[in-house]
Amino acid sequence: MQNQNNITCLIVDDERIAREVIATHVSKIDNVSVLASCSSAMEAFKIINAHKVDLIFLDINMPDVSGISFAKSINKDIKIIFTTAYRDYAVEGFELQAVDYLLKPIAFERLLKAVNTYFNVYSNAISETASQLETNQFMFVRSDRRMIKIDFNAIVYIESYSDYIKIHLENETIVTRETISAIEAKLPSNQFLRIHRSFIVSIAHITSFTNEHVMIQGKALTISRSYKKEALEVLERY
Repeated sequence: MQNQNNITCLIVDDERIAREVIATHVSKIDNVSVLASCSSAMEAFKIINAHKVDLIFLDINMPDVSGISFAKSINKDIKIIFTTAYRDYAVEGFELQAVDYLLKPIAFERLLKAVNTYFNVYSNAISETASQLETNQFMFVRSDRRMIKIDFNAIVYIESYSDYIKIHLENETIVTRETISAIEAKLPSNQFLRIHRSFIVSIAHITSFTNEHVMIQGKALTISRSYKKEALEVLERY
């Protein structure tokens, strides 16, 4: 018998990587399970006709049947969280009373906020998901066609190269195609500090700092003018 606090969700997106990212995020959330991951609306129709589904993570821009058309055609008791790379659909999405509207690339914290909205507004389930922002000590990133688990404590600093970033760990460096702002959203703010548009540092690994640089692993990383005030305020509290 299913725990009454559990909700069952469906992921519908024609991009495999997008489905995998959402599934990875959802796997970290208590009381939420993925029933199926579908590449098309037609595939999703078969699932919801055969199983109970509470919530759908639904891409809007899909071939054949769009996410908007699909959402209009299903039982209104099934709630929708739209996922898309385009802002243009936001108004139409909310007109369909979607729980939330997530822009890709989707950070875990942003997806968690959407799920909490579902719990708070649409479900009687008792969720402890909000506490996970404080208790999770890792994240997953894609590198070499794999999702790699990275412990926050192992991160020394993060360096940006356009659409790629290098995550410098204590013993290795992981390269992933991601923006530094998207990665920043996944990190606990009490452990990491943005000091430059190209650098995020682990506060615990800083050995010294001045008004211009932080020293970390023997390297002097620049504190840029735009981040200086906030960065120095944080560092001087320690």
